Amino acid sequence: MIRSFCLVSILFFASGMILEAQEQQSARNEINQGLRRRALTMDISARVITDEEDVIWSESERRIAIPGSPVGIRLVGSNVVVAVQFTPFIRREGNVLVAQGQIWIEDPRGGVSYYTSIQTIPMDFDEPIYFFPLGASHQLGSLIEIMLTVNPFSETALSEETAANNNAD
Repeated sequence: MIRSFCLVSILFFASGMILEAQEQQSARNEINQGLRRRALTMDISARVITDEEDVIWSESERRIAIPGSPVGIRLVGSNVVVAVQFTPFIRREGNVLVAQGQIWIEDPRGGVSYYTSIQTIPMDFDEPIYFFPLGASHQLGSLIEIMLTVNPFSETALSEETAANNNAD
């Protein structure tokens, strides 16, 4: 593959996630009691790791999710765009997380490559799930790792997130 490919300039939640965070705050205010019983929290952490296992970028965020509704994230770098949607499903026979990814990579020789993926991942509450949109090897010079932890929604989690958001302002 392309050894010179570098993901150093990924800006994980830079533009889309800031706007989505504001939308999430509005949505949180509108969740009624019935939805609160079904709601989930998704702790999402993403990082870029070099061949030498150095973390060159990382970001974390907590999102509110409703089973069956996707939560999207977007990572944008100088020569790569990764758009992923995570959809949790709560089922009697076992919970699953569906991960759908779209990846655009600029080829240094010209042109753009496009890849898609969809995976159904078994999910237990409070167990980390690792997703590697570009694969789990350092073939491209850097590795993108997304870790999710899904839990039932709680007022405590909402209070902690509200306090963290207020401290960030």
